[in-house]
Amino acid sequence: MENSTPTIPPPRPDGLSSALRRNIQALEDRRRQEAAAASTEARVAQAITGFTGSMRFVYLHLALYGAWIVVNLGIVPGLPKFDPSFVMLAMVASVEAIFLSTFVLISQNRMAAAADKRADLDLHVSLLTEHELTKLVELVTAMAERAGVRANADPEIEEIKKDVAPEAVLDAIETKQASE
Repeated sequence: MENSTPTIPPPRPDGLSSALRRNIQALEDRRRQEAAAASTEARVAQAITGFTGSMRFVYLHLALYGAWIVVNLGIVPGLPKFDPSFVMLAMVASVEAIFLSTFVLISQNRMAAAADKRADLDLHVSLLTEHELTKLVELVTAMAERAGVRANADPEIEEIKKDVAPEAVLDAIETKQASE
């Protein structure tokens, strides 16, 4: 089987444009700032969630719960059964599940807030790009007309020259969703 390679080799890090390097650095700096600004409770919840989502956590639970079960089944001679009906094990596991699910929800809320910020930034950049492209189409159309080229012959050109009103788009989407 032959190795598949991309048709164009990926750019080397020193081959990135200065604007791209600046953007990457700005995003990384912002993530560091937001992590540093997080409350102690949020950092604790993130650390707990990070640990509980690891294989070390699984191995620890296999060992602890496995030992608990083995001891209380009476398999280990010399160790007395302390929870022969496994009621305490069920209670411990239930309480642990309550707390772990709470920590996961706290972490998810924090990640959702960060995702909302990124979505807002994406929307802002998209709207800015759309506005700039609209102005560029107007400029190119004016240049074409000055050069004697009929740029307005295509009806889509007039449509493209109109700025998009985000409120109108959101209203149209909501109306469409409400009618379904």
